[in-house]
Amino acid sequence: MEIFTSLAEHYKEGGFWMIPISIFQAFSFVFMIERVYVLFIQTKLNKEGVLGGLRERIFRGDIMGAIRFLSDQPQSPLTRILKQGLLEVRHGEEEVQAAMDEASMHEIPALEKRTGYLAMISNAATLAGLLGTVLGMIAVFAAVAGADAANRSTALSKGISEAMNCTAYGLITAIPPIVVYSVLQARTQELEDSIKASVASTINMVLRNKDKLDVDAVTQQAG
Repeated sequence: MEIFTSLAEHYKEGGFWMIPISIFQAFSFVFMIERVYVLFIQTKLNKEGVLGGLRERIFRGDIMGAIRFLSDQPQSPLTRILKQGLLEVRHGEEEVQAAMDEASMHEIPALEKRTGYLAMISNAATLAGLLGTVLGMIAVFAAVAGADAANRSTALSKGISEAMNCTAYGLITAIPPIVVYSVLQARTQELEDSIKASVASTINMVLRNKDKLDVDAVTQQAG
């Protein structure tokens, strides 16, 4: 309990600018939790398992089996992109590529959205802390200049405390989101590279086995 009392005192001493920094901190937690959930828990590509299942069915010429296989997998950007491509096999390889590209344009931005807010929040929290520090130091100089000798040390102590608490809280708020931002950027790039590699592998499988693919089954299903 003593540590919470001490933190509350420091927060109060920081003055008005602790409130905007707190708002930035709340938003950073929301974005960090949401993005970590989406990129590390919700989005599981299982690239090798998906490609292995497709390879087995495409080599047999069972294109509808490959499509059903993708439908039965846990849905992810990868399965949705590949499925859109295979549904266009009856129109030729160029249509397969175009369908996968179009699906990628819808799926990949969903992996990237809101991550950039973490960098913005980190910068904003740092600047808010700096602004609180500057204003605190201005208050110090103004108080010292207008105070008598007896009250000068009190005014000086209060202003410096406000300035230093804003600086510390701004940095405490700014550091976690910028670290998480870097981790999320790396994860997003890893997912995008995996999707692109899987798309290329699937297109190559279709091209190598196009003569034995049962495209009529896709046409009948679409009809």
